[in-house]
Amino acid sequence: MRRLLPQPGETTVDELLAGYRPFEQAHADRPFVAANMITTLDGRASIRGRSKDLGSEVDSEFLLKLRHRFDAVMVGAGTIRAERYGRIVSDPGARARRQEIGLSADPLAVIVSGTLELPFDASLFTCGEGRVLVFTSSGRPVPETATELLVERVDGPISVTAVLEHLARECGVRAVLCEGGPRLFGQLEAAGAVDDLFLTTSPELIGGEPSPRILEGPLIEPSLKRLDELLEHEGELFARYRPRR
Repeated sequence: MRRLLPQPGETTVDELLAGYRPFEQAHADRPFVAANMITTLDGRASIRGRSKDLGSEVDSEFLLKLRHRFDAVMVGAGTIRAERYGRIVSDPGARARRQEIGLSADPLAVIVSGTLELPFDASLFTCGEGRVLVFTSSGRPVPETATELLVERVDGPISVTAVLEHLARECGVRAVLCEGGPRLFGQLEAAGAVDDLFLTTSPELIGGEPSPRILEGPLIEPSLKRLDELLEHEGELFARYRPRR
């Protein structure tokens, strides 16, 4: 990877994330929140319903290694259905390194699902490792799963603010990584809860039928971001934005 900002030069994903410790930056009432998203040049967040198909091997490496730095990884139901997640950190060496820096071996998988329409046959639920916590407003039952599954049922619409407060208060979560989808990211941004945005721009134009942007949902007040880092690899741009507070 080639660093463009703030100090130009060659780097690697490991070097980039070596000193990143979001779990040391928790707020008094909620975890530190980072979002990791990808977009095409024409503003699409997925192709054929999957964001995974947009990124390069370097983008995938960055996604996986970014997970190593967080207590929890949060996703929306649509993302789980499209991407069919497996164990959040599958590499044994990575789980050991997490423990060395004061994290649990497996991040808590957090799913926000209004309807509980989830792919319970996906590896995340069948591998029998780690824990999954689902926030839902549905009363439908859930099947037995090999992976430990906790369900937090709420009345009415799910508030991401309440979700974050619950994670901090009840689960001891200090840092959460949101991997989408666009509506969940939109809700977090509308709540002013995003502390870091890692945005990959794929050098692709895909056109075709409309697909979501990285942020969907009701119109929100414009939120100016500060560009802290910018890197490039074979035309793919990796940016880190923070709020201007």
